[in-house]
Amino acid sequence: MSKLKSGAEAIVDVIAQQGVEYIFGLPGGAAIPIFDALVDSPVKLILTRHEQGATHMADGYARATGKPAVVLVTSGPGATNTITGILTAQMDSIPMVVITGQQTTWNLGLDAFQEADVSGISYPVVKHSYLIKNPHDIPRIVREAFYICQTGRPGPVLIDVPKDISSAMIEPNYDEEFHLPGYSIPHEIDKDDLMAAATLIEKAKQPVLLVGHGAVISGAEKAVTYLAEKMHIPVSNTLLGKGCFPESHPLSLGMLGMHGTAYANKAVDAADLVVSIGSRWDDRIVGNIEKFCVNAKKIHIDIDPSEFNKTVTMDVTVLGDAKAVVEALTAVMQPGNTKDWLRQVERWKKAFPLKYKKTGRLVAQHVLDEFRRQVQDEGIFTTDVGQHQMWAAQYCLTEKRFHWITSGGAGTMGFGFPAAIGAQLAHPDKPVIAVVGDGGFQMTLCELSTAVISRLPIKILIINNNFLGMVRQWQSLFYGNRLSGVDLEGNPDFVKLAEAYGAKGLRIRRAADVKRVVSAALAYNDGPIVIDAMVSKEDNVFPMIPAGASMGEMILEPPKVAMEKPVGST
Repeated sequence: MSKLKSGAEAIVDVIAQQGVEYIFGLPGGAAIPIFDALVDSPVKLILTRHEQGATHMADGYARATGKPAVVLVTSGPGATNTITGILTAQMDSIPMVVITGQQTTWNLGLDAFQEADVSGISYPVVKHSYLIKNPHDIPRIVREAFYICQTGRPGPVLIDVPKDISSAMIEPNYDEEFHLPGYSIPHEIDKDDLMAAATLIEKAKQPVLLVGHGAVISGAEKAVTYLAEKMHIPVSNTLLGKGCFPESHPLSLGMLGMHGTAYANKAVDAADLVVSIGSRWDDRIVGNIEKFCVNAKKIHIDIDPSEFNKTVTMDVTVLGDAKAVVEALTAVMQPGNTKDWLRQVERWKKAFPLKYKKTGRLVAQHVLDEFRRQVQDEGIFTTDVGQHQMWAAQYCLTEKRFHWITSGGAGTMGFGFPAAIGAQLAHPDKPVIAVVGDGGFQMTLCELSTAVISRLPIKILIINNNFLGMVRQWQSLFYGNRLSGVDLEGNPDFVKLAEAYGAKGLRIRRAADVKRVVSAALAYNDGPIVIDAMVSKEDNVFPMIPAGASMGEMILEPPKVAMEKPVGST
């Protein structure tokens, strides 16, 4: 017989049984029983300053480890404040369990204090959502949540727990079997699909591997590298595919798409076969669908069949875990002749390298390049969203899985810094660099308190141009430089702000100071440090493919006059 425990204690017991180290959260009345149960638990609470920050920290931890992370917040606005972070995790397939306190069951639907229909609100942005109405279901549901969030295509699962349910006394059964009708995970690889893919790859003269986040999640990095080397195929990665294939590898093309390398885009555009491994062919890659890789056969390997033919029609689809499919493919294929193709790729690399001018003027690329040079392969980079994100993707080459953490699908400003907190907790001995813009950083900078209290040696690099830079770039290029709502006049002194929180602050004003300040920042390990890099205000990110345009319309250099509006804009 199990001894009596509260529903809250049962929740925390299951979380501990799952090997969870940290819970990220912020308390409130409806969640007090669960926070109380944490007092006697081995699971450590990381108290955040905002619920959105809690979800991004959990997200960063999950991306840095591949393991599920847990968020705990209260009802009403506490729960709804997590929605942005849950959307971010859902769009990028991140395993996360979000537990929200809720009003008592007898008050549900009565607009009681701090009541919100959290399960209803969350349904579009979760893999699954629960509202627990029977306390005896708690152990099973929490175990189900962990299973669902990390199997198949990962994603966030929400559990809404009314206060009377978490307070109820039960005899928990931690071994109860659960059944999930309609939820299945593909295990067997269809042999006909596999052989059809193998035949196309063997016959291809100008193939490209397109590696996405699904390959990173599945741990396919060794399998992908072996496939590329055996078959002599160049490899491009998506924004979230960084780290699955070493970007310093001779076969690497780097990132493709809107702000990808010119040679990656040219190679994909000229390919006769594109093999997507865990990439969902999103709009930032495809652009103009009618002109996308018109001469190429297309293969899609994915664990989620709903992604097949969603945006681009495939010639072959292979359902299954990316690592397992790639290993099976490699075992049945023999190399074709791609020598001429590889020579052409090398010509593009030499003709269109990523470059920036080294002058006395401070540019973001120089600072990012120096950080990458000094941390070598061991640095974990997290980013916010915008120009700095694209520059970081271009210049912070990623060699290892889980060393690149950014918001891809949702493009969530404010993500980078709290995600770095989660990543640093996951890897206390590795340098973690949060690359943020002066706009996005101010959305979650209150989490400096969280980083200071935990004495986390995060390097927070602010690419400070006093603009919402990416929006300004679009307005400059496509809207006649009619700037609207992008000037961040009134920005704080970020060095003084860091010091006010008890962190250290440094500033870079000149190119000549970059090496010295970066070295000093990396040497400082007594808590977080903010580096305010005051870069040129109106630099733009290139190469660039305008939204809705084809790869053939890629802009390599800044145009002298403003262009027409992007394709499809109004």
